[in-house]
Amino acid sequence: MGPEYNYSKQEIEKKQAVIYNKKMIILAIETSCDDTCVALVKVGGRKSPSFKILSNIVSSQVKIHQKWGGVYPTLAKREHQKNLPIVFKKAFKEAQNPKIDLIAVTIGPGLEPCLWVGIHFAREIAKKLHLLILPINHIEAHIVANWLPPIRKMANFRFLISKQIKFPAICLVVSGGHTQLILMKNIGKYKILGETRDDAAGECFDKVARILGLGYPGGPAIAAMAAKVRRTKNEETKRKKSSGLQASDFRLHLPRPMIYQKNYDFSFSGLKTAVLYDYRNRTHKIRKSKKYIQEMANEAQQAVIDVLIYKTLKAAKEYKAKTIILGGGVAANTELRKQFKEKIQKEIPNTKYLIPDTKYCTDNAAMVAATAYYHWLRKKAKGWRNIEAEANLRI
Repeated sequence: MGPEYNYSKQEIEKKQAVIYNKKMIILAIETSCDDTCVALVKVGGRKSPSFKILSNIVSSQVKIHQKWGGVYPTLAKREHQKNLPIVFKKAFKEAQNPKIDLIAVTIGPGLEPCLWVGIHFAREIAKKLHLLILPINHIEAHIVANWLPPIRKMANFRFLISKQIKFPAICLVVSGGHTQLILMKNIGKYKILGETRDDAAGECFDKVARILGLGYPGGPAIAAMAAKVRRTKNEETKRKKSSGLQASDFRLHLPRPMIYQKNYDFSFSGLKTAVLYDYRNRTHKIRKSKKYIQEMANEAQQAVIDVLIYKTLKAAKEYKAKTIILGGGVAANTELRKQFKEKIQKEIPNTKYLIPDTKYCTDNAAMVAATAYYHWLRKKAKGWRNIEAEANLRI
């Protein structure tokens, strides 16, 4: 078998049968945006898969893209090309150089130049080691991140998902590039109920943060400012003059776009515009004050949270969901996690609520490996020639 060897359909089926029932080690690669990620995950079991993360390395490009106020695709591609071999070696060293059985790589959705870096890298390894590849959907991986063992249970190999989840489930995947509400009937069986018509929630946070001068990435910056605001009645009455400013000067109320429309779509572009108009209409002294920035950050964050929770719970009630699942970078937001839990307990208390550890909310390769295993059980592996980037891939 030379370097250009590629498996036929019959050979793929034969190879799957050989290691179908044993515990296996999956090498996963994720380069859909600006994080270069490699993980090695040991997994076994069929009805109740168990995962052990041997390594999960993420190299962030945030500092590089900060001056642009967002991800610059060609620059991100160049950094992936530089970082991927380094992250790859680090992941294997941390995992103590195990023998891998399978390769998984994100093929979309994402930035196409970035996706191709990971795909070419995976294909070269597959050719060299004569291994099969699992092409993975980035959105599905964010959902399956809930299948990974919590950080506090990392040493426990027997982490059984079947005890945690019941179907049907409503999944909210919310990040810088995606805001989607998905009906999940089982792993691999999805239906998109609604998605953003313009800006995703994370993208909205980035733009609001830019308006307020908080830098990039916007989500954590907005959350940090919002955390400083306390909305109790006592504190409202205590807000007097501060640096010559009246509290009433920056009492805010932003719109909740599309919240009561009879659909499950989202739109956050108008929210960003409302922030911009309010900001421009303030005096220089007010808009540069810490109190104004904190309250605007808090109100913008709450507007997004209100829309996300309302539509998700509405869908859960309509489709009689037994589980609500969150995923994506914005799902790491502390206030969002807290308010979701409170609303579910109050309105639909018999519904399970799953959300990944914050470490698994942002892009990582461990979630790609976990998703790959479920595809493996359904015999979805491919030869390396059949793996290509699909920037606009749908779940």
